This record gives sequence, structure tokens and C-alpha cells, in this order.
Amino acid sequence: MTSILKVSEIQDPTNSNTALTIDASGNVNIPGHVMQVVQGEYSTVVTTSSNSFIATGLTASITPTSTSSKILVLVSHPSIDKRTNDTYLGLRLNRDGSLIKEITRQDMFNHQTNTTSSNISYTYLDSPNSASALTYSTVFNSGAGNAQVSINWNYGASTLTLMEIAQ
Repeated sequence: MTSILKVSEIQDPTNSNTALTIDASGNVNIPGHVMQVVQGEYSTVVTTSSNSFIATGLTASITPTSTSSKILVLVSHPSIDKRTNDTYLGLRLNRDGSLIKEITRQDMFNHQTNTTSSNISYTYLDSPNSASALTYSTVFNSGAGNAQVSINWNYGASTLTLMEIAQ
């Protein structure tokens, strides 16, 4: 004989706080737990000498299961290269083409030429309030303009990891 227990919510018996919910699709939502993980990778060298922001080529898309979910974004751009004194690399995180976080706008190269930085890593917790598909990407520029900066220099591969966190 088979038994079936049908519930949509389980609560703590001492304070009635919701411990977990089950939505109409059968997804179990436990606040603070990872619901899904996706990752994008891009390894082609991208170079600019412009102070206008251009795409790094790195993107990843995720469709949250709930509008209350948060998205934990982990960005890693290894092997940043610059060829001119007194410049910096500006790096931004976009969601659906719009700026959500300025990652860096600092001189990472200590005013030296032919300098390579091994990695720029960044973590950001986004609250998109959406259950629609979201595309995250990074863009960069040469802060001084006319000074060359490159991403994925010297065999590097950039990654963008997205984790949906239940709330």
C-alpha cells in the first residue's frame, strides 16, 4: 500500500515560522538554500583602449523560481593586462544590459607598464524581484582612454557563476 502526504508548507511547531514551502510545480523552497546554479565562461582575449565600456564577452542567464529569490553572483576575470602607465581597468556588472554594480575603478597596476594582474574576483548578492529569465554580464573600459587593457590575457578564462538563493 502506498501513502501520499500532501503539504504546501511546513512550520516550526514552537513559533510557526515557515521552515519550507512546496510550490505548485513541486519545487521545495527552504530559505537560505541554493535552488539552482548556472555558469558562463569566456576565454577569448578582449582588448580596449577606450574609456567607453565594452562587453567582456562573459554572460550567464538564470530564471529564478520565485520573485523573492536572491541571486548570488560570482565574477572571476583572470589575467588582466595593461600596456601603459597611469591607467586602470573599469569593470561593471550588468543585469539585462543595465548597470547594477560598479566592480572596480581603481588603478590595479601600480602605475607600471607591461603589468599583468592575475585575477579580479567579485561577489554580489542581487535582489532582482523577478521570476523571468535574467542575463548577467560584465563590461570594461580603459580608465585613462588611449591606454590598452585586456581581459583573458595569457590563457585566462573568465567565469560568471549565478546561484539562486531561496528566501
